[in-house]
Amino acid sequence: MYGEGFVEKIRFLKIRSSRNHVPQALTQRVAAVLYLMPGRRAIRLESAMYEDFQVKDRWTGADLHCRWVANIVAIATRHADAVDIRFDVSGRPVWIAIPCHAWVEQKKRTGHVITDALAAQIAGRYLKQIIESGYDNGREMYTMSVDEALDHLDHVLREAGHTSKLPALVPLDDAQPLP
Repeated sequence: MYGEGFVEKIRFLKIRSSRNHVPQALTQRVAAVLYLMPGRRAIRLESAMYEDFQVKDRWTGADLHCRWVANIVAIATRHADAVDIRFDVSGRPVWIAIPCHAWVEQKKRTGHVITDALAAQIAGRYLKQIIESGYDNGREMYTMSVDEALDHLDHVLREAGHTSKLPALVPLDDAQPLP
């Protein structure tokens, strides 16, 4: 259908939307892509890593659904030298602040930059870790240190293998402010 050796199969996973007026195309997210390149073996990209995940709260035992919403440069909003990554945690907004100095340090140590998708994965992994460890006490804002950000970055890259294999960030309708 797409030519020999190219896209073999695409599966979509329908995500739940809290609003009924959202077109179905916007409520779908790519869950897995299987493609074959000529002369290469199949590569499979699994479902979401840390931009859309379930986690169990250590203290309450409640299952929480964490979903990435947006990346916002905090210099403009709260005059902080950070990038704020917003997550929706079972309906509750949670912000993870990654210091801008982490971008500088990553460039110095590897020559590579932190992309928006990678920043969301770093913050999502941090969020999952604090919820599982019981550190989440219901605050709306958590701030990572540069060392924490780089440590989570290393773990995310080990899991993904390369930034090109990170799941795409799909902006949802609720990321925009209401008029």
